[in-house]
Amino acid sequence: MTTDTQDLLRLFQLVSPSFPTGAFSYSQGLEWAVECGWVKNRNTLVDWLGSVLRSGFQELEIPLVKRMYEAVCINDPATFVYWRNYLIASRETMELRLEEQNRGRAMASVLRSMGDESDDNWLERVQPSQAAGFAYAAVRWGIGCQEALVGYTWNWLENSVMAALKLLPLGQTAGQTVLNEMLDHCRKAVECGMICQDDAIGGSCPALAIASSLHETQYTRLFRS
Repeated sequence: MTTDTQDLLRLFQLVSPSFPTGAFSYSQGLEWAVECGWVKNRNTLVDWLGSVLRSGFQELEIPLVKRMYEAVCINDPATFVYWRNYLIASRETMELRLEEQNRGRAMASVLRSMGDESDDNWLERVQPSQAAGFAYAAVRWGIGCQEALVGYTWNWLENSVMAALKLLPLGQTAGQTVLNEMLDHCRKAVECGMICQDDAIGGSCPALAIASSLHETQYTRLFRS
C-alpha cells in the first residue's frame, strides 16, 4: 500500500459518518427550518444547503480550518488557539457553540484512544472545537490541506443531507441526487475559501442563526440542542 493510499484511507476515516464525534445527532437549525416550512422538499433543501455553504463555509469555516491546519504544521499553538477562538466566537447561538465544544471533546477523546503520539497540550487545545480537532487530526494523519478542506466540507454536507432524510419525505435516491447537485458548489466553496484573506473572514447566515436559536426551544425534536 502506498503512502498516498494510506493518507486517502485516513481521510475516509476522518469524514466517515461512523467517526464517533456525534455529528449525526445535530441538525444545525435544519430541524426548525423544516418545522416552519422553510425547507419542505428537495429544491428548498438544495437552496438551504447552498446558502449555508456560501455564507458560512466559504467565508468562515474553510478559511479558519486552513489557518489552524497551517498552524499545526509549523507548531504554532498561539496562532492555532487564536483562530480556534475566532471560530467559537463566530458561532451565533448557544446550540451551535455547544455542538462545536461537544464534538471537539469527542475528537480529542478519539485521538487519545487511538494512541496519538503528540503531547497532551495539543489535545487540550483541540477540545473546545471540532473544527480545530479536524485540522489537527488531518495534519497528524498526513492528509493534505486541500484534501482535508474538501473532506471537512463533504462531512458537513453529508450529515446535513442525512438529517434532512429523517425530517422530510425524501428517499435515499433523492438524497443522493441532492449530494450530486451540491458537488460543484462544494468544489467552488473550497477554492474560494482557500484564498480568503484574514480581513474577509466572517460568516453571515441569518436564517441559520434564527433557525438554530428557535430549535433550542422547539417542543419536539429528533436532534440535539
